[in-house]
Amino acid sequence: MVFVGLGLPVAQAQEEQLVDIAPVAPRLRLDLRYATADNFLHKAVYARARCLLREPVAARLAQVTDKLAAQGYGLKVWDCYRPLSVQKQMWALVPDENYVANPAKGSRHNRGAAVDLSLVDAQGHDLEMPTTFDDFSPRAARTSQALWSESARQHYAILHAAMTAAGFLPLPSEWWHYDAPGWERYGILDRPL
Repeated sequence: MVFVGLGLPVAQAQEEQLVDIAPVAPRLRLDLRYATADNFLHKAVYARARCLLREPVAARLAQVTDKLAAQGYGLKVWDCYRPLSVQKQMWALVPDENYVANPAKGSRHNRGAAVDLSLVDAQGHDLEMPTTFDDFSPRAARTSQALWSESARQHYAILHAAMTAAGFLPLPSEWWHYDAPGWERYGILDRPL
């Protein structure tokens, strides 16, 4: 079966859908930095503060949120789906594939299959983590734990265990970045937020 006018099999068209995480995971805290000037670009590059993800990715993240809530923790999300046009702006400023994906290849964020996040307490207060968001230094790497405080290591361990238990894959250079399994099957998008 195909969608009239699209020429895509139903399964393929369904996996292309992005959903807003807010109704799927209502406990999730949002601090979408690229909808503000509080980011490394120093300007808002998203018209709206929305966290969009592929449906299976959103469902997986909702499960992590529920499991962490039972332990007295929560998640704060900084970035989700990112239009390719924004990826190009980022690459123009930081052309380093350790921290910004080359837009010629597209990023996992451009596919709606990656999330940047942090651990918070049950009330949504920030917990000490290894670095701030978008810290493009060796200190942000997961292998730099010897440079982190004991508290930051403990909080990171809780976040990491919860995300990897749900199948999310960590990016080595950024402690906050996790990819959904199967991210490569999704197409690159440039839909505005």
